[in-house]
Amino acid sequence: MPVALITGAAIRVGKAIALQLAKDGYDIALHYNGSEEQAQDTAQQIQQLGREVVLIASDLSQLEHADELIEQASALGELTILVNSAAIFPENDTINDDLSHWDSVMNINLKAPLLLSQAFAGAVNKNNYQAHIINILDARINKPAGDHLIYRLSKSGLWHLTESLARELAPNIQVNGLALGAIMPPPGASDDHFQRMASKIPLQRTGQATDVAHAVSFLVQQNFITGAILPIDGGEFL
Repeated sequence: MPVALITGAAIRVGKAIALQLAKDGYDIALHYNGSEEQAQDTAQQIQQLGREVVLIASDLSQLEHADELIEQASALGELTILVNSAAIFPENDTINDDLSHWDSVMNINLKAPLLLSQAFAGAVNKNNYQAHIINILDARINKPAGDHLIYRLSKSGLWHLTESLARELAPNIQVNGLALGAIMPPPGASDDHFQRMASKIPLQRTGQATDVAHAVSFLVQQNFITGAILPIDGGEFL
């Protein structure tokens, strides 16, 4: 059976993607870091869908051997999908704050997707089959602002990396991105504030994690789309 590796798949958007791909017939390599209990729960839900699952615990801020992570995922079968979903979103992240978050944000949000993509491409090209990389981006990146400075830099880099890898890894691997708008409130954010954002969105609602999961499902079924950045924002950033 084909296998999909999703980083940050224990909770939130990553979980929704993992469950959707399991419904689509993929066995799941479920990466997580600190959310072990949630990872076990998500794994159980995947098994209830009749799919195999392997749990992979790894701190992406300290990722040194991406090939080992890819090997763990490949133990399930032919690894054909990599979804770089894991990310961190620090609260104190403006030009007036110190740069203590720099390494962790850049390592998780940008360096890890690059290293995993390199290792994934090595496995795919060695066996000469078709595969997909999906990077989870942020629709706000093209709207300059002073908040979340390092986060924005990391996601901007991932946006450009997506387009570069689409050229570099063709024809065996299609690389696309999803630029998310108001999908889920950050941990600790008020639901009321998030819902008020709906009035600024043309579709008059905020998104759900399943909206992202359905978009991933769509992209991995395509064989002539690469280098695309698909906005999942309800038209907010038109």
